[in-house]
Amino acid sequence: MNHHLSRTVAALSGFFAVALGAFGAHALRSRLDALGTLSVWQTGVLYNLVHAVLLLVISRWDPFPRLAFWLMFGGLALFSGSLYLLAVTKILWLGAITPLGGLGMLGGWLGLALKGKRSG
Repeated sequence: MNHHLSRTVAALSGFFAVALGAFGAHALRSRLDALGTLSVWQTGVLYNLVHAVLLLVISRWDPFPRLAFWLMFGGLALFSGSLYLLAVTKILWLGAITPLGGLGMLGGWLGLALKGKRSG
């Protein structure tokens, strides 16, 4: 994987965090309020944006932490994606997917910690 691809993935993750945040605050607001799931949507946006910034930062690392990057990205997609779907549909079993995304993000963070330990 090259730095250009990882930066593109990170930038698109950030783009979607901002776009979905605005979409939830405006176009979906009445639906999310009616379902009582606005905070679920907002949690998805928060984790999406924070981890998009992290992906952008680590896309510049040399050597590139490939495993940590993809664990983080996969975790972000599963975690935030399942929350977005849950917030819009209120299909409760989608909440069972969210922890898998959380594990991916945790694995990414742990991978960064271990990579830092090996470098130092």
